[in-house]
Amino acid sequence: MRLAVIPARGGSKRIERKNIRLFCGRPVLAYSIAAAQSCGLFDRIIVSTDDERIAAVAREHGAEVPFLRPGGLADDFTGTNAVTKHAIAWCRSNGEQVEHACCIYATAPLIQPRYLREGHDALTGSDAAFAFSVTSFPFPIQRAIKIAADGSVEPFFPEHAASRSQDLQHAFHDAGQFYWGTADGFLHDVALFSQHAVAVILPRHVVQDIDTLEDWHQAEVKFKVLRSIEAGETLAQS
Repeated sequence: MRLAVIPARGGSKRIERKNIRLFCGRPVLAYSIAAAQSCGLFDRIIVSTDDERIAAVAREHGAEVPFLRPGGLADDFTGTNAVTKHAIAWCRSNGEQVEHACCIYATAPLIQPRYLREGHDALTGSDAAFAFSVTSFPFPIQRAIKIAADGSVEPFFPEHAASRSQDLQHAFHDAGQFYWGTADGFLHDVALFSQHAVAVILPRHVVQDIDTLEDWHQAEVKFKVLRSIEAGETLAQS
């Protein structure tokens, strides 16, 4: 069995009601549910929440909410791996043999079904415990600078202050969209950012971490541009 788990707790602090806030006319959670449905891989799509209002929105858009998340897993310090682990254990306790699970962020409106499929193929085509989305930094991290209290600057890596960007190694970061894993990988707390995981590289234009209202507005701009391009391509093909 392949399980999708979408963590969506109710107590978001920086953006009020973040997980069900309207994003380009729909609750942002709906986009993650739709991508999970469209990729055609999952036997169950479960939204893990502690909030009845979020649960209602999730069900309205076709996801299951078979339980409300325990309060101990709904605080500011609980990671998504623990939430996914809880959902896998719940399914197994109800007689369902989960083999692979995918944690999909609730606030990932740029997520695309084809990358979920790529993640599944990367996981099952390897011996890794996890496969997750990453994207590249737009500027060499070795040329980063820090700003002191007095406004002066200095490089984080002085040895690369004069290095050419083309001579520096590319660096990547977590794209914050999805985390495929074996059930045992989640249940046994295998380290995600380690040699036990493989990366699924996404282009930067389909990635936007959403922590602030500025992030939110930037994601909406990207979303509208992508949809406009898709509409133009469809029109050209017709």
